Amino acid sequence: MLFDSSSWIIAPIVLPLMAGLFCFLFTRGTFAISVVASIANLVTVVVLHRQLISFGPTRYVVGGWRVPLGITLRTDGPALLMLLMAAVTGVAITFYARGYFSFRIAEPKREGRHERQQRFFWPLWMMLLGSLNALFLSSDIFNLYVTLELVSVSAAALAALSGKPASQIAAFRYLLVSLLGSLSYLLGVVFIYKIHGVLDLDMLRMAASGGPALGAALALMTVGLLLKTALFPLHFWLPPAHANALAPVSAILSGLVVKGSFYLLFRLWFDVFPGVIATPALNLMGLLGAGAILWGSVQAIRQQRLKLLVAYSTVSQLGYLFVAFPLARLENGAGVWTAVTFMALAHACAKAAMFMAAGAIFLQVGHDRIRDLAGVRACLPVASLAYAVAGVNLMGLPPSGGFMAKWLLLTSSLASCRWWWGLVIMAGSLLAAIYVFRVVSRLFVIPAGEPLRACYPHSILLEWPALILALISLLLGFAAPYPLQLLDTAQSAMALFYGGLP
Repeated sequence: MLFDSSSWIIAPIVLPLMAGLFCFLFTRGTFAISVVASIANLVTVVVLHRQLISFGPTRYVVGGWRVPLGITLRTDGPALLMLLMAAVTGVAITFYARGYFSFRIAEPKREGRHERQQRFFWPLWMMLLGSLNALFLSSDIFNLYVTLELVSVSAAALAALSGKPASQIAAFRYLLVSLLGSLSYLLGVVFIYKIHGVLDLDMLRMAASGGPALGAALALMTVGLLLKTALFPLHFWLPPAHANALAPVSAILSGLVVKGSFYLLFRLWFDVFPGVIATPALNLMGLLGAGAILWGSVQAIRQQRLKLLVAYSTVSQLGYLFVAFPLARLENGAGVWTAVTFMALAHACAKAAMFMAAGAIFLQVGHDRIRDLAGVRACLPVASLAYAVAGVNLMGLPPSGGFMAKWLLLTSSLASCRWWWGLVIMAGSLLAAIYVFRVVSRLFVIPAGEPLRACYPHSILLEWPALILALISLLLGFAAPYPLQLLDTAQSAMALFYGGLP
């Protein structure tokens, strides 16, 4: 049948890249091209989920060249959940960007500047989405390097799109850091190919036997991916890049881009080379994650600008993903991925919603100084509600996906008598409550005697995509059985497959 064909796996890669090409070639209708590609991408991801549940993980050989010479694509539970994350968030970002640029183009000053920004935004965004999908589906460590480079180049170009000196400097710094991370990752790939003579992830899983050379290769790859993920203390490039970019770009960078490098790192450590990773290395990653949670939260509390606050909260929330490292070794099967998956999904939706709301506030008020945001909900009630709902996820309150992830991490730490990780998780949630309520208390409270703000007309696309994403992050806890089922299905099929190998 048509929906059972394995060729569907290339659609999430080809559709956005083709849309990006058409957006480069044609100056009109770029939004229509992008929104059709985004929705079609979501449909293809749903089809791939159906195939996974029906048939289990599948592999697709590109061009008919089989491994070790050819490149393969692979679908499994974690990869498809990441694809779904990118597809859902991508549709919302696409609609929001339309409302965002429509508002800016309507401004009489600096005529033509915002049109140029919009013209280049759409092809770069489609290129990034297709590259990110390719990263989630690739099963070859060199092909993963190629996708990492495509994601980084398009992300850096998007970060510089506003044209302001601060954003250009931040984007250039991000590009240099990203290139350094890519070089470190590529050196690790060279070492692994020298040791094993193959690049396919499944073949490396079966061939990996440890040793100093493989350890050095993994160390190089890990450092490169940590630079791209902006884990503390390698986070110096993230706050200025995210805070000075255009609001749709900030949502893309914080919600999606940093997840790509983290996903690859977690897969290498716990799927491809689990027997090579030593316990001290896992504990080191946990310590860095704990530092990110505490340092990022404190810095977020200290910020006076809304977008900088949200950017530092990204540094903090990424720390939870790495606290899972020393705890993941205690789990078996799909349990390795469960907490990390929930945290990634919830963080992508919540953080994209926060940056969207912050962008709408900036356009309406003309600044993002937190102390001067009193009463914004009178003009932007939906965006203000979206920010508050997304904040519930960051605090880890039920029934949000953030609550599910933190609960799984907390119970795992207590069950293993590693209570100190649980203390860090609870401290991070309390600190998150401080910086979330600090903003929400300003947005929703109108001081007595103060006149209402002048409200400029704007499209519903400037507010509602943010609220929809925030509600998804809030209600993700109710959908917990589905990701668990998907992970269990994929893990059982993979165990059966590898158990039958000679």
